[in-house]
Amino acid sequence: MKSGQTEKLQVRVYNLTNQEIKVQTAIHTAWTSSGGAIEYVKPATSFDPSLRYKMSDISKIQGKKTITIPSKGSKLVTTTVKVPKTNFNGVILGGWYFKRIDSKVTGNVKGASNLRNQYSYVIGMKYTMGTVPAPEMKLGKVSAGLGNYHRGIFANLRNTSAVIIPNLKMDTKITDRDNGAKVIKHATQENVQMAPNTTFRYPMLFGKTPLKAGHYHLHMVVKNTDRTWVFDRNFTITQAQANKYNHDAVENSGISVWLLVALGALGMLILVLLILLIIYLIRRKRKQDDEDSDASNTK
Repeated sequence: MKSGQTEKLQVRVYNLTNQEIKVQTAIHTAWTSSGGAIEYVKPATSFDPSLRYKMSDISKIQGKKTITIPSKGSKLVTTTVKVPKTNFNGVILGGWYFKRIDSKVTGNVKGASNLRNQYSYVIGMKYTMGTVPAPEMKLGKVSAGLGNYHRGIFANLRNTSAVIIPNLKMDTKITDRDNGAKVIKHATQENVQMAPNTTFRYPMLFGKTPLKAGHYHLHMVVKNTDRTWVFDRNFTITQAQANKYNHDAVENSGISVWLLVALGALGMLILVLLILLIIYLIRRKRKQDDEDSDASNTK
């Protein structure tokens, strides 16, 4: 793509079913997930300050965002790409997302599982302008926090360049500055892929080990076959932060796995005893009815 260029992209969406379907379409700007992968499907909730142009801003779907496709038919969907007049060099990355909308559920069938399938499809989109820059990496905020309700320390690794940085290996050590630089966490991760101009919120989870207030140091080495970055950062966990994240973490539920297993076994035992009791009462009732019947016939 070139500065000021306008281009049309088209996708034909097919309906192979025997009924009319509806499909939602959207353009998403690529970002880096907490798992260290480039995410095209889910839209980003925030963007790195280094991102100049979002895929979703310069690529606009023409017409309705929800299309109706007849049985055994197809529809052509068009996106207009308008590159602003700019001196930008690098890669703009995103995805063209399609999702089938299921019919509304009007009720549940008793005894059925009532599962609903969802179908979606994404086409990766990559625009390249001018000369692709060299990768640049920065370390952002390092702090305690929660990831999917699991406590840990999170380091915001920033790709501030307009280029994909692939196949990263990460080696991180966190030491306690209040306790003779004792290593409290050693984390490694491989095959990290970073989208252009995005932040990777790298989770270093503590599991059952609670967070403790104190002064800490992070030493991180990030590298691939082309480059190596080394980061050092002092950070602090306050007592209020430690209390909050320890309290809110799923590990602090207070119920162990073995307790759940024991409660489940107890529930099954009670259920079996109830079934046996019901069977006993039914048989006793039938026996009593038979005895009453025999006594009546004797008379």
